Amino acid sequence: MLYQKERMEKILSILKTHGYVTVKYLTEELHYSTATINRDLNLLEQMNEITRSYGGVELKTPQTVPVMFRYEQGKPSKKRIAKRAAEIVEDGDTIFMDASTTVQYMGEHLLEKKNITVLTNNTALSAFLSEYGIDVIVLGGRIMEPPYMLAGPDTVETASHYKADKCFFSTAFVTHDGEMAYTGDIFFTMHKTMMRNSQKIFYLVDHEKIDRKGAKVVLGDFSLVDCVISDYQFSAETHTCFSNTEFICLTHNSSAK
Repeated sequence: MLYQKERMEKILSILKTHGYVTVKYLTEELHYSTATINRDLNLLEQMNEITRSYGGVELKTPQTVPVMFRYEQGKPSKKRIAKRAAEIVEDGDTIFMDASTTVQYMGEHLLEKKNITVLTNNTALSAFLSEYGIDVIVLGGRIMEPPYMLAGPDTVETASHYKADKCFFSTAFVTHDGEMAYTGDIFFTMHKTMMRNSQKIFYLVDHEKIDRKGAKVVLGDFSLVDCVISDYQFSAETHTCFSNTEFICLTHNSSAK
């Protein structure tokens, strides 16, 4: 049995390793009840060590968040955004889909589409779609973000050989004035290649990624994309600055150019 101080130190150690975890993960890892873990987290939050979100917790200074936990971050928002993005896919389309968690949620909404081809660096998404008879081309390469995100020179090389009607992607965060960025550069060249080889480019981002702090590798701004799909209402100034970019804001169920 651990004293509360020891449990809190263990929680902080886990967060330093993973960046973000769910409360369920902590209860299973530390073998304590949800009530006990929540009391520890409440105290850590009062000490300004952590930030709590729905079902999870992260350090005040975010680390790179493992994929398995990113599915729980902003899940309702991501699913709404993904569903709206999937509505844009037409029968017969060839589409690039990156390995982001938001884009992966599109998969379940593509099953009724006819004669589409999906190009992706997400092995989990490719396995899921192929089970339903959708034509999938996996962009090979190394697993750079376990357990299924592929990236690297081989992924970029494979992507460069294909042309797509549409590209759907996301990044780690974005500024309120439209600067898309990552915490690292492993997907930078791959995204550039996907975008360059697509007729239309769609950027998916939920409100929790707006102005998130952390190391920044900038991909570019909204002038690089044809459409931004988000549950965050970007300002009129941002809309004006990127007048050639469409904004689909789910908050108000409307879009604006």
